[in-house]
Amino acid sequence: MTTPGNVAREYQPMTAAEIVEQLRPLGQDSYRKVLLNHGVKDPCFGVKIEELKKIQKRVKKDYQLALDLYDTGIYDAMYLAGLIADDLRMTKQDLRRWVEKANCAMLTQYTVPWVAAESKHAREIAREWIDSKKEGVAAAGWATFSSLVAITPDTELDLTHLEQLLQRVRKTIHGQPNRVRHVMNGFVIAAGSYVPALTASALQVAKEIGAVQIDMGGTACKVPDATAYIEKVRQRGAIGKKRKTAKC
Repeated sequence: MTTPGNVAREYQPMTAAEIVEQLRPLGQDSYRKVLLNHGVKDPCFGVKIEELKKIQKRVKKDYQLALDLYDTGIYDAMYLAGLIADDLRMTKQDLRRWVEKANCAMLTQYTVPWVAAESKHAREIAREWIDSKKEGVAAAGWATFSSLVAITPDTELDLTHLEQLLQRVRKTIHGQPNRVRHVMNGFVIAAGSYVPALTASALQVAKEIGAVQIDMGGTACKVPDATAYIEKVRQRGAIGKKRKTAKC
């Protein structure tokens, strides 16, 4: 029961323009510089993810608002769009438009794949994207598969196809563009960590491909060693432990 002075506050729907004006003063120059150093393109306010998640907590999911925020072209708003997207309402056309508009690795390797993986079109769109000649689109496809194995029960996965993808990585990774190599390596880690039936195969692929050379753009980011990563997950007894959501 509510009383005067303790009135329950309901979320009041906002437009994308109103949220952008809320985001603008939350930007920090220092964090903006970090983002730009990691390949994010302007316009970018430099809003930390913890602040974006406060808005996500209020909004929860809003299909149209997510589309409108993404269309602003402002990085912070585009990242927020991924957090509040109503994934099950996203159409293949929506996802294709998002991946084409994504102009940095933070969007192509994280935001867009997170939404795609939780959509009804995850497998179909990921298969389509990994065959793209565009580096960002292909990277998004492999990242979508990584998120898919992380959140989907093994009984609902096509293990034969995933094994084929591991072998595709083994045969082709070193001839792929920079960011595609990065997410292919991540796929090996994801398959080996989240799907027990693929752990041995993923470890064998990791051993055969060896160290994966990736230009991280002068940042301090390291390329994870797939073998060592999967072994650490195994030592923790966490092989096969799924995530509730791809988003973070």
